[in-house]
Amino acid sequence: MFNNTEWLNQVREDVIDPDRPIVDPHHHLWPQGPLTYEVENLHGDTGDGHNVVQTVFMECGAAYREAGPEHLRYVGETAFVADAARRAAATPGKAQIAGIVAHADLRRADLDETLDAHAAAAGGLFRGIRQAGACDPNPEALRIPGGAPPGLYADADFRKGVARLGERGLTYDTWMFHHQLPAYADLARATPGTTMILDHFGTPLGVGAYAGKRAEIFEKWKDDIAEVAACPNVFAKIGGMAMPDNGYGWNTRDKPPTSDEFVEAQAPWYTHAIKCFGPERCMFESNFPVDRLSLGYRVLWNGLKKIARHYPEAAQTAMFSGTARKVYKL
Repeated sequence: MFNNTEWLNQVREDVIDPDRPIVDPHHHLWPQGPLTYEVENLHGDTGDGHNVVQTVFMECGAAYREAGPEHLRYVGETAFVADAARRAAATPGKAQIAGIVAHADLRRADLDETLDAHAAAAGGLFRGIRQAGACDPNPEALRIPGGAPPGLYADADFRKGVARLGERGLTYDTWMFHHQLPAYADLARATPGTTMILDHFGTPLGVGAYAGKRAEIFEKWKDDIAEVAACPNVFAKIGGMAMPDNGYGWNTRDKPPTSDEFVEAQAPWYTHAIKCFGPERCMFESNFPVDRLSLGYRVLWNGLKKIARHYPEAAQTAMFSGTARKVYKL
């Protein structure tokens, strides 16, 4: 799925601001199989010119245990990533996996047992949980349909679990779709003691029933993002909007986009999110290797630097590294 290096190499750009330290707070890893992307692949991307010094792994259903209690099978992923982090640490000059955001079912009464097991397996890297809320009434049109139960954010047991993360000093990440932002804002207001991170702008969709409606969706999204940003416990990962379901079609082209094309298409979403949250609550993300289906790592960060150059130096530092280090205690 991610073996598209030859296609990506059709677009090569000089690296902008190559010395700027970057913390990439959102990437995945998969062991050998249909979706292989291991630490060596990650280093191939993070080492392609930009100064990526630290990363945060985000749960993706990788390497779950095949036996044992259901609520502990997720811990196989944490053990897999902790091993990858050790291999990264043994490679001087490469980006270090500095945090792990794992998976758990926050509705379960035995949640603390799962959290304890993640902490034990992570080698000091466990930072939080992502239980995605992504749910759409027409999943057949989506390449990555989500599959969370409807109404998850309003579920009383789920809210109790999100609150428990805050009590334990852990973060809550989520991935969802743009039309779920009002429900997410309700969740944030109900759990003010938990640091929450919104991934991928709330994933504005652009395929299926949403094809050709980008301008309409953008106008509603602007109001919904402002409502979410009014919750001081929410931080925003700004990136991850080059997935096929975002509808830009870059993954189907003969050549991938340049950083200028990326900026032209997506800068308004970034600038509005930064306006609402402030740079101190925003962090640029790659969402690799999923966004790798559409554009290269060097091109992506060049584009992000072009968007960021209009902000003061302190704001740029926050969005490229400072906010991620603060939120994930790196």
